[in-house]
Amino acid sequence: MDANPLLGVLFHWLGGLSSASFYVPYKRIRRWSWEVFWITGGIFSWVIAPWVLALLRTHSLLDVLGASPPRTLLWCWFWGAMWGFGGLTFGLTMRYLGLSLGMAVALGLTTVIGTMGPPIFHGTIGDLAATTSGQITFAGIVVTLVGIAIVAHAGHRKESELSGEAVKAGVAEFDLKKGLAIAVFSGVMSGCFAWGLDAGQPIRELTLRAGTDPLWQGLPVLCVVLTGGLTSNLLWCLILIVRNGTAGEFIGRPGPAADADGAPPPLLRNYALAALGGTLWYFQFFFYTMGESQMGRYGFSSWTLHMASIILFSTLWGFALREWLGASARTRGLVWGGIGALVGSTVIIGLGNYLSR
Repeated sequence: MDANPLLGVLFHWLGGLSSASFYVPYKRIRRWSWEVFWITGGIFSWVIAPWVLALLRTHSLLDVLGASPPRTLLWCWFWGAMWGFGGLTFGLTMRYLGLSLGMAVALGLTTVIGTMGPPIFHGTIGDLAATTSGQITFAGIVVTLVGIAIVAHAGHRKESELSGEAVKAGVAEFDLKKGLAIAVFSGVMSGCFAWGLDAGQPIRELTLRAGTDPLWQGLPVLCVVLTGGLTSNLLWCLILIVRNGTAGEFIGRPGPAADADGAPPPLLRNYALAALGGTLWYFQFFFYTMGESQMGRYGFSSWTLHMASIILFSTLWGFALREWLGASARTRGLVWGGIGALVGSTVIIGLGNYLSR
């Protein structure tokens, strides 16, 4: 199958929409602590959805994974586990640096590490940069970083305009040294997911040989990388469940997240919402692997498209949920300018990929 970068961009947009939407069901879960709904949804994100769809869309999944080099499986799992730690520390970045600086540092690093790491590691970045298509692709990556910075700054302005007390509380916790250390850790670790997918190339080759359609070649790799993500997230959630005494919430007992009247959590509703949110979360990478399969030799730019799409649709969700209500016209104009930069970056990267055909 010939690469089709424009179709790849569309798939990455669908993945970004899925990622930006997954927390909407989570916000409607009632009387469950964070660690309970996070790991419940995570079982669907990191176990059920990837394995079910890989079994349905690829050939001889278990045989392919069984024939994969142990070193490949280890690295895919390892990078997935490191990515999991990055996600868990992202919230602390916002706490100690604030929205503007925290988002700019963490997401900027995630974008750069995830995008530039594989071609640097493989020693192909010089060859790519020497071509017109490569230069256009790299320019698109720079535009993405500019868009991230603009949206982050707009978010900071919104918080300043709408909640002066919250801003003061945030300033009270501001710790540049600690915040930068956590932001660097979170940004680097979050970018490890792209490294895990890159390490899975031998698995892709094996599944293609087994007769899998090229469009689905990344699904077996996701099974391994997400097992790594499950490992780190499960470890941390178990620690919190034991520390906070929230295990009973899984079976309907009131816990720390209960209302003042001590009402039990609505189990059927909560499990259904966690399943929906978790499955939506997985679909970001389901579409990511489809998009990556269409990007040709510039598949490394998929991570940039992924991050840009997430920020784009997350911001649009914010407008839909009236989170920007009351912000000044200047701030709203600023965020729309950032969205325009992110949309433009995907077009530029898609053009660079298209010219490489």
